[in-house]
Amino acid sequence: MMRRLISAVAVAVSAALVLTACGGGDPLTASPEPAGSTGSGGPTVVVGSANFPENVLLASMYSQALQAKGVKVQETFNVGSREILYDQVQSGKLTVLPEYIGSLLAFIDKDSTARTKDEIVAGLKEKLPATLEVLEPSPAEDNNSLTVTKATATEHGLSTIEDLVKVGKDFTVGGPPEFRTRQEENFKKVYGLEFKEWQPTGDATADAIKDGTVQVGNVFTTDPKIVLNDLVSLKDTKNAFGADNIVPLVNKAGVNETVTSTLNGISAKLDTQTLLGLMKRVAIDKEDAPAVAKDWLTQNGLL
Repeated sequence: MMRRLISAVAVAVSAALVLTACGGGDPLTASPEPAGSTGSGGPTVVVGSANFPENVLLASMYSQALQAKGVKVQETFNVGSREILYDQVQSGKLTVLPEYIGSLLAFIDKDSTARTKDEIVAGLKEKLPATLEVLEPSPAEDNNSLTVTKATATEHGLSTIEDLVKVGKDFTVGGPPEFRTRQEENFKKVYGLEFKEWQPTGDATADAIKDGTVQVGNVFTTDPKIVLNDLVSLKDTKNAFGADNIVPLVNKAGVNETVTSTLNGISAKLDTQTLLGLMKRVAIDKEDAPAVAKDWLTQNGLL
């Protein structure tokens, strides 16, 4: 399970989102009221995010929905990588964090072989420390994919990764530099799939698929370039990549029923296609992430 080589688009807008989502403050040196402490608005819930646009968008959804329920919220966005964030949630400096189930399990249990959503959630419940909990996973996933142009999908009758088996030996596949070492044997084992050639295309993979440099490539399923370049992500029917549904990770001491039910309500209404459209607005159309989050929450009766 790979996570998370930030796309070129994401990098381009990340700095802007630091300002719009955080007011330009330094999340690591700020001193918010501790989670669980009592202020004029009740206990403070500290909502954090990783330093890429999608996670900031999700955190903004969490923050605004909680505030609409009367919860006192401190936003601490663009903190950094999972290595930093996980310790912040575990210590209680962060109360709530948007996470990805498969990647989180791989982080805390490197020997896990869980692939389906249910297996991964069960693994998280077993391996997470008693102080932490994952709430209800969303149908929305930001996962690895093998992606092709719509023309290629139509010409060869491709809708699943398994369909690639009949043409893979004639196709060049692109992805991050480590993609081959991580996935070549996995594809052979799970699907019997082999490719003619592997090319390191990195952040430019979606563009390489569009211009024909490669015929198939590894693109994250919520990358806005899937929409922009009119690409098709093939269904992973045998879970070669494993599930990576979005889920709130919480420090249990800092949340109550209002917080958990609000966050679960967001998860229930968010699907991958919707998130893809929202990320296009943020990363391609350059709309403000909090404004996009507010718009979606309003449309879904969550504000």
